[in-house]
Amino acid sequence: MGKGYILVRLFKFKNALPKTTGKLKITDSDSGNVIYESDDAFDISGRSTLIEVPTPDKSLSQKPYEEGVTPYGRYNIYISTNGYRDVEVDNVSVFDETTSIQNIEVEEENGLSKLGKSTEKIVLPPQQLVFNAPRDKQVGTMVTPFVLERPYIPEFIIVHLGPPSVPAENVTVGFIDYVKNVASSEIYPTWPEESLKANIYCQISFALNRIYTEWYRNKGYPFQITNSTAYDQYFVKGRNIFDNISKIVDEIFSEYIVTIGNKTPFFAQYCNGTTVTCAGLSQWGTVTLANNGMKALEIIRYYFGYDKDLVRATVIEGIPESYPGSPLRLNDENENVAVIQKQLNRISDNFPAIPKIPVTNGKFDKTTEDAVKTFQKIFNLTQDGIVGRATWYSISNIYVAVKRLAELEQEPEPEGPGGEGQYPGQILKYGSTGEKVREMQGYLAAISKEYNIPTIRPDGIFGNMTKEAVIAFQRLFNLVPDGLVGVETWNKIYEVYKGLEEENPEYPNPEFDGKYPGYLLRYGSTGEKVREMQTYLAAISQQYNIPTIRPDGIFGEATRNAVIQFQRLFGLAQDGIVGEMTWNKIYNVYTGLKKATLTEPPIYSPDYPGYVLKEYLTGEDVRWLQTYLQSISKFYKEIPSIEVDGVFGKRTKNAVMAFQRIFGLSEDGKVGLNTWEKLLEVYNSLSGDRNINMSDILYPYPGVDLELGDTNGYVNVLQQYINVIAKNNYKVNEVEVTGEFNDETYNAVKQLQRELGLKVTGIVDERTWNKTAELYETLYSGKRLRKSK
Repeated sequence: MGKGYILVRLFKFKNALPKTTGKLKITDSDSGNVIYESDDAFDISGRSTLIEVPTPDKSLSQKPYEEGVTPYGRYNIYISTNGYRDVEVDNVSVFDETTSIQNIEVEEENGLSKLGKSTEKIVLPPQQLVFNAPRDKQVGTMVTPFVLERPYIPEFIIVHLGPPSVPAENVTVGFIDYVKNVASSEIYPTWPEESLKANIYCQISFALNRIYTEWYRNKGYPFQITNSTAYDQYFVKGRNIFDNISKIVDEIFSEYIVTIGNKTPFFAQYCNGTTVTCAGLSQWGTVTLANNGMKALEIIRYYFGYDKDLVRATVIEGIPESYPGSPLRLNDENENVAVIQKQLNRISDNFPAIPKIPVTNGKFDKTTEDAVKTFQKIFNLTQDGIVGRATWYSISNIYVAVKRLAELEQEPEPEGPGGEGQYPGQILKYGSTGEKVREMQGYLAAISKEYNIPTIRPDGIFGNMTKEAVIAFQRLFNLVPDGLVGVETWNKIYEVYKGLEEENPEYPNPEFDGKYPGYLLRYGSTGEKVREMQTYLAAISQQYNIPTIRPDGIFGEATRNAVIQFQRLFGLAQDGIVGEMTWNKIYNVYTGLKKATLTEPPIYSPDYPGYVLKEYLTGEDVRWLQTYLQSISKFYKEIPSIEVDGVFGKRTKNAVMAFQRIFGLSEDGKVGLNTWEKLLEVYNSLSGDRNINMSDILYPYPGVDLELGDTNGYVNVLQQYINVIAKNNYKVNEVEVTGEFNDETYNAVKQLQRELGLKVTGIVDERTWNKTAELYETLYSGKRLRKSK
């Protein structure tokens, strides 16, 4: 016999508000014997003590299932708490040497029936490896869709609890929670860590492929994935998760598998590999390979091919600030520490076991370390007091959750900015912190209610959102749009703030009152308030680049997409949910449409203007083009400095051509879609942690030669290298990027080998690959200009 552990976490609102009182009883599912019972089972964070329970020996879960031998213990959990419905969860699985975490969200009792309190009962089915579910209908695609530029990690995923064509409940689940649930359902937590990682990478990639290719959306279904193993992955609503699996997912949830040369998340099929077989990964096979010393990526390549790689998504939906790129620890001092301090202080309002940090000045002191360790304990992270990637995103997720709950409960906005409007005597810029930053943000927050600039929250940290708001303000009031708050910008901000009219504009549409309904509007909501919100968005879409929708009173996927695009455009949290802040911004923009049309230029939008920008054109789009080029020219000296005047003259054309030359684009001096997107990519990276000089398709030699007839991702990358080199006046013909080493590619390789002074064979050996990649990198990054004609 072995022993495992159960941890019960009790919430009024999951991950946002703990329930700190309640009775807990745990019984053996088979015998009914009481294992644990307490009338006061939960601490101030809603956590039970760690409860030890007997389990079958670990060795039983290290080999495929034998009929009649279940390799884990099963227990029933009973929760009772005053004023809330009782909860019973049956068949919670517990493995030897592991901790099972059962999260329970209790629902308020709406009155007692004649029979007493009602009970919510959840009966969990067996682990997937026990009942050997079929996986015979799994079909996917690797076709890159038009709708998304590159994959991102969504905040939520919509799961259909049954086969696609069978009526069943659709549940919206946080993406990270979804992955933890699937991993805990599909595999055993006792497996080697590299085996667990290989399986979890497949599960993440499978789900992202469904989302990214819009597999079910394109078939007319209102969900993104099912929980049927015949079609998709095993998801069990309300089940427990395992502590070690939870920690792994927190570390790697933003990584997924790709075929080299293809940005689409790989459709990573898998099966148990014993009673059910498939062309993909064998779940039991990964255990053997990991025990033989293979790492997760090596296991993935063993099953799917050597042209598979792991990439990390750069965009995490719903997160206020991206991970800074390196861990934060004791004695660090920077604005990222201040972000964490402020978020932890807000979280501690709901989870008071987390000690308050008295001074949120960006200095990582002992008090901050203690707060981090307490947070890590409450949310089942490694308690090292260091804010690495997993802890950063966990803090961000919980912070967003508690803020949403506050919005639901109509948390009041902070008081006005205060201060007397006196310029601080120094330029405020990205990275600045302090009370003067907070004061300036307060002015901008008030201005955003009347003018079309992004809404920001005064937190005293000059981050990306504040920079975008400053630039939008500068554009609106004809100042230099550099994102710096010098004396001229400060005085104008204060002048506009002091001049705001106190009265709200009249409602332009008598059919609606413009008032926030008092509750969240989200995917699945219906009614007149949804139709009112849709009407506002439909009008806004005529002047701003958001999708046009039909006001039908049904909050579907099209409405959610329009809301997210609106939120992105106006600097709000991009969650697709219309809370009070989003509602008010929608209404303010709607009521200001007529005024904006007459007097205000459009605000910044990252979207391509819809036509080619070229010499002799004038206008706002040209001004934005010049703004991007001017910022980029500070890093790339080959690009001439230009004046931001909205006139596409000779100097602007020369700057465009220099940019195109550096980044391997067609050097025509015109800004079409490809040039515009590359401009945005480079511009957006200037303040981030991404290396703007690094291509995302630089790969080492694949380990085997590429030759005529090969078909894989490395050939795809090679073809992209060839085309960039060809555009830079090397005597090499461009080729079609297909991933197939055909005659066209063969001839181009021979031309390239002549240009590089290599032996001409048409075969890409290690020397040819490395020389080609080196030349590609120098051309892409601007380290070398194109070859003279």
